[in-house]
Parts: sequence; structure tokens; C-alpha cells
Amino acid sequence: MPQGDYIDLHRKRFGRRLDYEERMRKKEAREPHRISKLAQKQHGLKAKLFAQERRAEKIKMKKTIAAHKQRDQKQKEAKLDEGDTPVYLLDRQQEKRAKVLSNMLKQKKKEKAGKWDVPIAKVKPVSEEEMFKIIRTGKRQKKQWKRKVTKITFVGEGFTRKPPKYERYIRPSALRMKKANVTHPELQATFQLDILGVKRNPSSALYTNLGVITKGTIVEVNVSDLGLVTQTGKVVWGKYAQVTNNPENDGCINAILMV
Repeated sequence: MPQGDYIDLHRKRFGRRLDYEERMRKKEAREPHRISKLAQKQHGLKAKLFAQERRAEKIKMKKTIAAHKQRDQKQKEAKLDEGDTPVYLLDRQQEKRAKVLSNMLKQKKKEKAGKWDVPIAKVKPVSEEEMFKIIRTGKRQKKQWKRKVTKITFVGEGFTRKPPKYERYIRPSALRMKKANVTHPELQATFQLDILGVKRNPSSALYTNLGVITKGTIVEVNVSDLGLVTQTGKVVWGKYAQVTNNPENDGCINAILMV
């Protein structure tokens, strides 16, 4: 092994820190302040080049926002002419088909831009004091590094607990759930589906890594029993759904499918 690759080797063996995502999120949030400070110090040719880069970034951001807005606007359907098309209008039909294809591509781009529009946009964050209970260990009763999760969690099929000596976050068996009551918004029907994983908990990236499920959490569910298919005819196995209730209070997970 080349010298200096010990960090990659350690990451492959033991993975990243549990709060890695949260640290990266905070670093990204601090980035505008760093750029602003840098912009104030720049002068001369470097300042001009820096301003050009920032302008290009802002233009790209505005285009993305415009794509989001266009997706929400309703488009009027064109009325079709009755009767057969005359011979002298046959060439126009080809132009119309090309326009339809162009519109389809534009619509796909708009759908992709607004992919993460969720039923519940704003959720009250859950603090760590509410989420974890401190567990004291050791003879002196001063070691307070262990935490017990007090909310509903999801763990995979082949999950095994770490030895007590190394386990920092304890997820009780009584608070683990594998199924969710998922409502299809278009069919207006509810199905009990298996949970495949926790995609994102809006309160913290640490909760996402631990598999904690609170109100507003996006989970992936197995929809193979519903018989959903894509436009190309492939069967859809997993789809995202957002949790709409407080599972720790109700004793079950209720969610809305993101169609």
C-alpha cells in the first residue's frame, strides 16, 4: 500500500464519523460568509476573474429557480382540429410532432427540477435533548458518553448490535418498526408496506444515519405489491414517502407516497 493512504484505509474499514454529514452541512452553510469575506479582500485582475465566476454561478441558480416555477404553472391544452388533415398540411404534422417531443423533454426537465417537493414542507426540528437519554456507565458514574434513542427507529434486516463497550447510540428493540401505513394521494387508498430505508430526516443528518423516524422524515418503501410501472414498462420496487404523524405517540408510522 502506498505511504499516506492510511486515512482511506481506515475509512474503508470503519466508515466515516456519524456526524460527518452534519459537519459538511454546517461547512456548506458557512461558505457564503467565507466567499463574501474573500470578495471584499480581492482587488485588481483577481477581483475581475472572481466576479465573473460569481456571476456565472448566480445565472445558473436563477435558471434553476425559473425551472421550479415553470413546473408549478398549469399549461393549456391545444384543441385538435376535427376531420382529416388536407394534403397541403401534411408537412406541418411533422413539425407538430417535433414540437411535442420538445415539450416532453422540457416537461421532464421541469419534473426533475421539482423532484423533492414534499407534502409537508416545514417541520418542527427535534432537539438532541428530546431525542437522546443520557446513560451513565463505569464505576465513577461520571462517564456520560452513551445515548439511548427515545424515538421510533428503523434498522436493516441483517442488523446486529455492537458490543456494549463500543456502542455509543442504543436503539431499543421495542422502538424499532419495519412497516408503514402509506397513502397513495391519487388512488385515495392506504397500504401497509415494508420500509426499505430512511432517506432523510430533516432535523439532523445524525438522525438519518441512525435511522430515526420522526414527523417529516422521508423513507423508502417497497411498492412492488401495488403493481406500479414506469413509462417504459419496468416494475417500480422502491418509492419515497414522507411521514405525516408522530410515530412515537401513535405507535404506528403513517406516510404519504411521493408520486
